[in-house]
Amino acid sequence: MRSKRGFRWLSLPIAASLMLALSGCSSEYWASSFLPLGSKDVTNHTAAVTDFWTTSWIVLFLVGFIAWGLMAWALIVYRRRKGSNDVPAQLRYNNPIETLFTVVPLILVIGFFVLTARTMSDIEKPTVNPDVQVQVIGKQWSWDFNYVKEDVYSSGIQVQPSEVTKPVSEMPVLHLPVNKTVELDLQSRDVIHSFWVVQFLYKKDVFPGRWNHEYFTPTKVGVYTGKCAELCGEFHSMMLFQVSVDTPEQYAAYIQSLKDKGQTGQLSIDDSRNQNLPGNGSTTGNEG
Repeated sequence: MRSKRGFRWLSLPIAASLMLALSGCSSEYWASSFLPLGSKDVTNHTAAVTDFWTTSWIVLFLVGFIAWGLMAWALIVYRRRKGSNDVPAQLRYNNPIETLFTVVPLILVIGFFVLTARTMSDIEKPTVNPDVQVQVIGKQWSWDFNYVKEDVYSSGIQVQPSEVTKPVSEMPVLHLPVNKTVELDLQSRDVIHSFWVVQFLYKKDVFPGRWNHEYFTPTKVGVYTGKCAELCGEFHSMMLFQVSVDTPEQYAAYIQSLKDKGQTGQLSIDDSRNQNLPGNGSTTGNEG
Protein backbone atom coordinates (compact mmCIF):
# COMPACT_ATOMS: atom_id res chain seq x y z
CA MET A 1 0.00 0.00 0.00
CA ARG A 2 2.83 2.34 0.92
CA SER A 3 4.67 1.68 -2.35
CA LYS A 4 1.56 2.53 -4.40
CA ARG A 5 1.10 5.79 -2.52
CA GLY A 6 4.77 6.68 -3.01
CA PHE A 7 4.56 5.96 -6.73
CA ARG A 8 1.48 8.20 -7.02
CA TRP A 9 3.30 11.10 -5.36
CA LEU A 10 6.33 10.53 -7.55
CA SER A 11 4.30 10.50 -10.77
CA LEU A 12 2.81 13.97 -10.16
CA PRO A 13 6.02 16.05 -10.57
CA ILE A 14 7.11 13.91 -13.52
CA ALA A 15 3.77 14.43 -15.29
CA ALA A 16 3.84 18.17 -14.58
CA SER A 17 7.38 18.48 -15.96
CA LEU A 18 6.47 16.60 -19.14
CA MET A 19 3.38 18.76 -19.70
CA LEU A 20 5.44 21.92 -19.29
CA ALA A 21 8.16 20.70 -21.61
CA LEU A 22 5.83 19.49 -24.35
CA SER A 23 3.34 22.36 -24.37
CA GLY A 24 5.31 25.42 -23.32
CA CYS A 25 7.31 26.09 -26.50
CA SER A 26 6.96 25.67 -30.25
CA SER A 27 8.86 22.99 -32.14
CA GLU A 28 10.96 25.73 -33.77
CA TYR A 29 12.03 26.96 -30.33
CA TRP A 30 13.04 23.51 -29.14
CA ALA A 31 14.81 22.81 -32.44
CA SER A 32 17.02 25.85 -31.83
CA SER A 33 17.79 24.63 -28.30
CA PHE A 34 18.18 28.17 -26.96
CA LEU A 35 20.52 29.15 -29.80
CA PRO A 36 19.67 32.06 -32.14
CA LEU A 37 16.73 31.01 -34.31
CA GLY A 38 17.57 30.31 -37.94
CA SER A 39 21.25 29.56 -37.29
CA LYS A 40 21.41 25.88 -38.24
CA ASP A 41 22.11 26.29 -41.96
CA VAL A 42 23.90 29.66 -41.97
CA THR A 43 27.41 28.23 -42.44
CA ASN A 44 28.85 24.77 -43.03
CA HIS A 45 29.62 24.54 -39.28
CA THR A 46 26.41 25.71 -37.62
CA ALA A 47 24.52 22.43 -38.08
CA ALA A 48 27.24 20.52 -36.20
CA VAL A 49 27.25 23.09 -33.38
CA THR A 50 23.46 23.04 -33.12
CA ASP A 51 23.28 19.23 -33.13
CA PHE A 52 26.00 18.99 -30.47
CA TRP A 53 24.25 21.60 -28.31
CA THR A 54 20.86 19.87 -28.65
CA THR A 55 22.27 16.41 -27.89
CA SER A 56 24.07 17.76 -24.82
CA TRP A 57 20.88 19.30 -23.42
CA ILE A 58 18.88 16.11 -24.04
CA VAL A 59 21.45 13.98 -22.20
CA LEU A 60 21.72 16.44 -19.32
CA PHE A 61 17.94 16.75 -18.97
CA LEU A 62 17.63 12.95 -18.84
CA VAL A 63 20.29 12.74 -16.14
CA GLY A 64 18.59 15.58 -14.28
CA PHE A 65 15.15 13.99 -14.43
CA ILE A 66 16.54 10.68 -13.16
CA ALA A 67 18.36 12.44 -10.30
CA TRP A 68 15.33 14.58 -9.39
CA GLY A 69 13.07 11.53 -9.59
CA LEU A 70 15.28 9.53 -7.24
CA MET A 71 15.44 12.45 -4.83
CA ALA A 72 11.65 12.85 -4.87
CA TRP A 73 11.20 9.09 -4.40
CA ALA A 74 13.56 9.05 -1.40
CA LEU A 75 11.89 12.11 0.17
CA ILE A 76 8.41 10.63 -0.18
CA VAL A 77 8.99 6.95 0.58
CA TYR A 78 11.43 7.43 3.45
CA ARG A 79 9.88 10.49 5.05
CA ARG A 80 9.16 10.34 8.78
CA ARG A 81 5.56 9.26 9.33
CA LYS A 82 3.25 11.21 11.55
CA GLY A 83 3.52 10.04 15.13
CA SER A 84 6.58 7.89 14.42
CA ASN A 85 9.87 8.36 16.26
CA ASP A 86 11.65 5.41 14.68
CA VAL A 87 15.09 6.04 13.17
CA PRO A 88 15.42 4.65 9.61
CA ALA A 89 17.92 1.89 9.01
CA GLN A 90 21.42 3.40 8.70
CA LEU A 91 23.60 2.25 5.80
CA ARG A 92 27.29 3.14 5.60
CA TYR A 93 28.10 1.76 2.16
CA ASN A 94 26.27 0.79 -0.99
CA ASN A 95 28.84 -0.27 -3.52
CA PRO A 96 26.52 -0.56 -6.57
CA ILE A 97 25.13 2.96 -6.07
CA GLU A 98 28.54 4.49 -5.37
CA THR A 99 29.94 2.78 -8.47
CA LEU A 100 27.02 4.11 -10.50
CA PHE A 101 27.58 7.66 -9.22
CA THR A 102 31.25 7.41 -10.22
CA VAL A 103 31.02 5.66 -13.58
CA VAL A 104 28.11 7.61 -15.09
CA PRO A 105 29.66 11.10 -14.57
CA LEU A 106 32.99 9.78 -15.86
CA ILE A 107 31.32 8.48 -19.02
CA LEU A 108 29.53 11.82 -19.50
CA VAL A 109 32.72 13.85 -19.07
CA ILE A 110 34.69 11.65 -21.48
CA GLY A 111 31.84 11.64 -24.00
CA PHE A 112 31.42 15.42 -23.95
CA PHE A 113 35.19 15.88 -24.20
CA VAL A 114 35.45 13.62 -27.26
CA LEU A 115 32.49 15.26 -29.00
CA THR A 116 33.80 18.75 -28.23
CA ALA A 117 37.28 17.91 -29.50
CA ARG A 118 35.87 16.38 -32.69
CA THR A 119 33.57 19.35 -33.39
CA MET A 120 36.31 21.90 -32.66
CA SER A 121 38.76 20.01 -34.87
CA ASP A 122 36.31 20.17 -37.79
CA ILE A 123 35.65 23.88 -37.26
CA GLU A 124 39.32 24.80 -36.86
CA LYS A 125 40.54 22.79 -39.85
CA PRO A 126 42.29 25.23 -42.24
CA THR A 127 40.92 25.67 -45.74
CA VAL A 128 43.61 25.34 -48.40
CA ASN A 129 43.43 28.13 -51.00
CA PRO A 130 40.09 29.62 -49.89
CA ASP A 131 37.92 31.45 -52.41
CA VAL A 132 37.83 34.59 -50.23
CA GLN A 133 40.47 35.86 -47.82
CA VAL A 134 39.69 38.85 -45.61
CA GLN A 135 41.89 40.53 -43.04
CA VAL A 136 39.71 41.66 -40.13
CA ILE A 137 41.40 44.40 -38.11
CA GLY A 138 39.84 45.32 -34.76
CA LYS A 139 40.31 48.78 -33.29
CA GLN A 140 38.74 50.82 -30.52
CA TRP A 141 35.89 50.76 -31.37
CA SER A 142 35.22 49.52 -34.90
CA TRP A 143 36.50 47.21 -37.63
CA ASP A 144 38.51 47.43 -40.86
CA PHE A 145 38.26 44.81 -43.61
CA ASN A 146 40.97 44.06 -46.22
CA TYR A 147 39.71 41.93 -49.10
CA VAL A 148 43.06 40.38 -49.91
CA LYS A 149 42.49 38.70 -53.27
CA GLU A 150 40.39 41.58 -54.60
CA ASP A 151 42.95 44.12 -53.27
CA VAL A 152 40.33 46.50 -51.85
CA TYR A 153 39.44 47.58 -48.32
CA SER A 154 36.63 48.95 -46.19
CA SER A 155 37.25 51.03 -43.07
CA GLY A 156 34.59 51.26 -40.36
CA ILE A 157 33.76 53.92 -37.81
CA GLN A 158 32.33 53.55 -34.32
CA VAL A 159 28.56 53.25 -34.02
CA GLN A 160 27.16 56.37 -32.38
CA PRO A 161 25.09 56.06 -29.16
CA SER A 162 21.91 57.49 -30.70
CA GLU A 163 22.04 54.94 -33.52
CA VAL A 164 22.37 51.73 -31.54
CA THR A 165 18.64 50.99 -31.40
CA LYS A 166 17.86 51.64 -35.08
CA PRO A 167 19.33 50.65 -38.48
CA VAL A 168 22.82 52.09 -38.75
CA SER A 169 23.93 53.19 -42.18
CA GLU A 170 27.50 53.76 -40.99
CA MET A 171 27.88 50.37 -39.29
CA PRO A 172 30.85 48.39 -40.70
CA VAL A 173 29.67 45.62 -43.01
CA LEU A 174 31.71 42.58 -43.98
CA HIS A 175 30.51 41.26 -47.35
CA LEU A 176 30.98 37.59 -48.22
CA PRO A 177 29.77 35.54 -51.22
CA VAL A 178 27.44 32.63 -50.51
CA ASN A 179 28.74 29.07 -50.88
CA LYS A 180 32.37 30.19 -51.18
CA THR A 181 35.10 29.10 -48.78
CA VAL A 182 36.27 31.93 -46.54
CA GLU A 183 39.39 32.56 -44.49
CA LEU A 184 39.33 35.40 -41.96
CA ASP A 185 42.69 36.62 -40.65
CA LEU A 186 42.14 38.60 -37.47
CA GLN A 187 44.39 41.03 -35.60
CA SER A 188 43.93 44.06 -33.34
CA ARG A 189 45.46 47.52 -33.52
CA ASP A 190 45.28 48.12 -29.78
CA VAL A 191 43.71 45.81 -27.17
CA ILE A 192 42.15 42.34 -27.24
CA HIS A 193 38.80 42.21 -29.04
CA SER A 194 36.60 39.26 -30.04
CA PHE A 195 35.00 38.83 -33.46
CA TRP A 196 31.53 37.35 -32.96
CA VAL A 197 28.90 36.80 -35.62
CA VAL A 198 25.94 35.74 -33.48
CA GLN A 199 24.16 33.51 -36.01
CA PHE A 200 27.44 31.83 -37.03
CA LEU A 201 27.62 30.30 -33.50
CA TYR A 202 31.33 30.97 -33.25
CA LYS A 203 33.66 33.69 -32.07
CA LYS A 204 37.39 34.34 -32.32
CA ASP A 205 39.63 36.43 -30.11
CA VAL A 206 41.44 39.25 -31.89
CA PHE A 207 44.89 39.87 -30.43
CA PRO A 208 47.35 42.72 -30.95
CA GLY A 209 50.57 41.58 -32.59
CA ARG A 210 49.32 38.12 -33.57
CA TRP A 211 47.15 36.82 -36.39
CA ASN A 212 44.27 34.53 -35.56
CA HIS A 213 42.33 32.62 -38.21
CA GLU A 214 38.79 31.43 -38.86
CA TYR A 215 37.56 29.18 -41.70
CA PHE A 216 33.99 28.59 -42.87
CA THR A 217 31.62 28.62 -45.82
CA PRO A 218 28.51 30.85 -45.60
CA THR A 219 25.57 28.91 -47.01
CA LYS A 220 22.58 31.22 -46.61
CA VAL A 221 22.08 34.68 -48.13
CA GLY A 222 21.21 37.29 -45.50
CA VAL A 223 22.45 39.96 -43.13
CA TYR A 224 23.78 38.80 -39.77
CA THR A 225 24.55 40.53 -36.49
CA GLY A 226 28.13 41.00 -35.36
CA LYS A 227 29.68 42.49 -32.23
CA CYS A 228 32.81 42.52 -30.13
CA ALA A 229 32.52 39.87 -27.41
CA GLU A 230 35.55 40.95 -25.33
CA LEU A 231 35.33 43.94 -22.98
CA CYS A 232 37.69 46.39 -24.69
CA GLY A 233 37.07 49.79 -23.18
CA GLU A 234 34.53 52.55 -22.76
CA PHE A 235 32.59 52.06 -26.00
CA HIS A 236 32.83 48.27 -26.20
CA SER A 237 29.03 47.96 -26.53
CA MET A 238 29.11 50.13 -29.67
CA MET A 239 31.73 48.05 -31.47
CA LEU A 240 29.06 46.59 -33.74
CA PHE A 241 29.15 45.35 -37.32
CA GLN A 242 27.16 43.26 -39.77
CA VAL A 243 27.99 40.40 -42.10
CA SER A 244 26.19 40.44 -45.43
CA VAL A 245 26.21 37.10 -47.23
CA ASP A 246 25.61 38.04 -50.87
CA THR A 247 24.89 36.32 -54.13
CA PRO A 248 27.94 36.24 -56.45
CA GLU A 249 26.50 39.14 -58.44
CA GLN A 250 25.91 41.25 -55.32
CA TYR A 251 29.40 40.50 -54.02
CA ALA A 252 31.02 41.44 -57.34
CA ALA A 253 29.03 44.68 -57.40
CA TYR A 254 30.15 45.54 -53.85
CA ILE A 255 33.82 44.93 -54.67
CA GLN A 256 33.45 47.12 -57.75
CA SER A 257 31.88 49.86 -55.63
CA LEU A 258 34.97 49.89 -53.39
CA LYS A 259 37.19 50.20 -56.45
CA ASP A 260 35.03 53.04 -57.76
CA LYS A 261 35.51 54.88 -54.44
CA GLY A 262 39.28 54.51 -54.79
CA GLN A 263 39.52 52.11 -51.85
CA THR A 264 42.13 49.95 -53.54
CA GLY A 265 45.14 48.41 -51.85
CA GLN A 266 45.29 47.19 -48.26
CA LEU A 267 45.09 48.95 -44.92
CA SER A 268 48.29 48.30 -43.00
CA ILE A 269 48.36 46.79 -39.54
CA ASP A 270 51.49 48.88 -39.02
CA ASP A 271 49.16 51.76 -38.18
CA SER A 272 48.63 50.00 -34.85
CA ARG A 273 48.93 51.98 -31.62
CA ASN A 274 51.12 49.16 -30.32
CA GLN A 275 54.46 50.17 -31.82
CA ASN A 276 56.60 48.54 -29.14
CA LEU A 277 55.82 44.88 -29.69
CA PRO A 278 58.51 42.17 -30.01
CA GLY A 279 59.80 41.85 -33.55
CA ASN A 280 58.85 45.27 -34.90
CA GLY A 281 62.32 46.74 -34.43
CA SER A 282 61.26 49.48 -32.04
CA THR A 283 63.40 50.22 -29.01
CA THR A 284 61.22 52.94 -27.49
CA GLY A 285 61.13 52.58 -23.74
CA ASN A 286 63.94 49.99 -23.71
CA GLU A 287 66.94 52.30 -23.64
CA GLY A 288 69.36 51.79 -20.82
